[in-house]
Amino acid sequence: MSPDNSLVSEPVAQSERLVLHVGPGVPNPLKLHVNFRQPGWREIRLDIAEANQPDIVGDMTDMHAVASGSMDAVYSSHNLEHVYTHEVPIVLAEFLRVLKPGGHVLLTCPDLVATARAILDHGLTGTAYQSPSGPITPLDILYGFGKAVARGNLYMAHKTGFSVESLKAVFEKAGFVQIECKTGRSFDLWIRAFKPGAGKTPAVAADA
Repeated sequence: MSPDNSLVSEPVAQSERLVLHVGPGVPNPLKLHVNFRQPGWREIRLDIAEANQPDIVGDMTDMHAVASGSMDAVYSSHNLEHVYTHEVPIVLAEFLRVLKPGGHVLLTCPDLVATARAILDHGLTGTAYQSPSGPITPLDILYGFGKAVARGNLYMAHKTGFSVESLKAVFEKAGFVQIECKTGRSFDLWIRAFKPGAGKTPAVAADA
């Protein structure tokens, strides 16, 4: 899936900034959003699977190995749906904790409203879209990529889901501000939200 560039921040000239990449999987610099591949950013990889060779082995519900107020940004691509609904506030509290004042989260996850429309149009097992891993069905979007789960990768199972309204609401309740949430291009949602405090808010680039 290509990144949604409409929430890309304009580069700001300053000293090196740290982005915590949550759940990046196997090492691949292209998995990091293009926003954080600009000069001046350094990626810190946190993953639950030691086999993925992260900088920090950890669970996003408990990122105690990451110091409070140490990160300029958090990037999470298709991770939040892997925790239970009651754990979502715990994850967002951890994101808020590790961010510096004025730091931000950029996060993407499945769009269940678009998925519901796909079920009506194609059924549960019809092809919703093509991915590098093969065809993705609405059932995969709802419950996790079935082939990966069948291979024993139970971390790929989905346990919750969101609409634009519900995703924005949980971020607001968690204490984030300046929240921008929108639908993406491939049955996904994108949200950018800031931790209250000092810091210049980056400009938002026009839609790609």
